[in-house]
Amino acid sequence: MKQKDIHLSNRQKQALQTRQRLLDAGLAVFLENGFQKATISQIIKKAKTGYGTAYVYFQNKDELFIELMEDVMNRFYEVAELSFEPKSKSEAYEMIEHQVRLFLKLAIQEREIMKVVKEAIGLSAAVNDKWLEIREKFIKRITVDVRYSQQNGLAKLTLNAAVIARAWYYANEMFMWEIVEKDITSIEDIVSNLTNMYTGGLYL
Repeated sequence: MKQKDIHLSNRQKQALQTRQRLLDAGLAVFLENGFQKATISQIIKKAKTGYGTAYVYFQNKDELFIELMEDVMNRFYEVAELSFEPKSKSEAYEMIEHQVRLFLKLAIQEREIMKVVKEAIGLSAAVNDKWLEIREKFIKRITVDVRYSQQNGLAKLTLNAAVIARAWYYANEMFMWEIVEKDITSIEDIVSNLTNMYTGGLYL
């Protein structure tokens, strides 16, 4: 049990457990059936809970799936949040290469759920809106790293940090989807070329 859950009442603990059962059941149903064919009824049945109880937590499958998607994307975001304070271009290169490798390795590890995410983005306006929100969160974080490099004399000041961050995120996202959809398992060539392209254009 998580430390923060220790002081919860029994009713609150039960509510958290029910909610988690629905999320676990949802993940299993989405992985088995895909987004379009999955139904909230299938999820409720698998979670072994009542309809009235289930709808207290999630109004529909889109709402439940968004939470699952946010959970998996938080793992990707942890990579973007890694400490980035290089003192030289070579140090920046090593850090960026490490981040790209971790990001794309996650695409391999989370391939099955990411296939469902890709499907859901094309089918659900709510999921698509949440994806766009997640994307902007990544771009905002990358912008911070670009500005750090510019302010510390490592990167070109003539470049727009926000535009560079957006382009960099899009490049990584594109390869992430390619790895997911084409079942690519060898990523070192992608990692090397992406890192060279980015650091070669941005850094002094």
